[in-house]
Amino acid sequence: MDGTELYRKVMLTISGSKPVKRLSLKYGRRLARKFIAGEHLEDALQQIEILNSRGIMVTLDHLGEGITHLDEAEGYRDEYVRLVDGIAERKVNANVSLKPTQMGMAIDGEACYRNISAVVRQAAGHRIFVRIDMEDSPFTQRTIDLVTRLHSDGLTNVGTVVQAYLFRTMDDVRTLAKAGVKLRLVKGAYKEPASIAYQRKSDVVSSFKRIIRFHLDQGIYTAIATHDDTIINWVKEYARRNRLPKTAFEFQMLYGLRSNEQASLAKQGYRIRCYMPYGSMWYPYYTRRLAEKPANLMLVLKNMFH
Repeated sequence: MDGTELYRKVMLTISGSKPVKRLSLKYGRRLARKFIAGEHLEDALQQIEILNSRGIMVTLDHLGEGITHLDEAEGYRDEYVRLVDGIAERKVNANVSLKPTQMGMAIDGEACYRNISAVVRQAAGHRIFVRIDMEDSPFTQRTIDLVTRLHSDGLTNVGTVVQAYLFRTMDDVRTLAKAGVKLRLVKGAYKEPASIAYQRKSDVVSSFKRIIRFHLDQGIYTAIATHDDTIINWVKEYARRNRLPKTAFEFQMLYGLRSNEQASLAKQGYRIRCYMPYGSMWYPYYTRRLAEKPANLMLVLKNMFH
């Protein structure tokens, strides 16, 4: 296990501690703003307009996951309907990301499906795409089943995410490609056991390249979510060698990270999309960002002293 992977595991373990969470929620809100567009939809829509003016597309996420009551899910559903309408009214270049557990997946699968399908139908009316985020492994198959069910019900403006660190991912990619489901390709940000996931960074990177190559070789529009320059440069070179147009894929990065690089990719003619979260339920998202690499923690600490 390399140093970065050890750091990630330690950070995810610490952040799961109840005392650490209480302290973070009490004192960390200002620091979290580095990664969060704001607590309200209007804050996020304003930030989307700024990014669009720089040639950067957006996927907008209303923060929330792991609810305990279905009425919470209904609240998230209603906010997403409002979010979709807001994107359409402002005519910004953005699609939508949501998490299945915030819509009730862990409580009632059918209620979750009804909530998500309501959002997807509203988005379809505005020709807006909805991405169902992939959470940790207990929800992998259920999320895939939900998305393929939406497609079978005629709601094809919806896709999901696959995580390169899971052993199963290449098989999932082939299955979903046949079903015409659009995917975001990521390395993976949750703490998963060695029985189901690669633990070494080199193995994760190799898996990531395999699924990217498969997508590009199949002529499937490919969304590659990474801040890793090694991967970005590899994709650029692979596309150049195989004479793939820059419109065949897009890079995706997170709000608040590598903003200059996002603008630079846009100026180079690449399609670049920023994953932009907003809302008050920021703690789980924030801790995963800090756990990804030590540089993110150092960035927050630097901001704290300014």
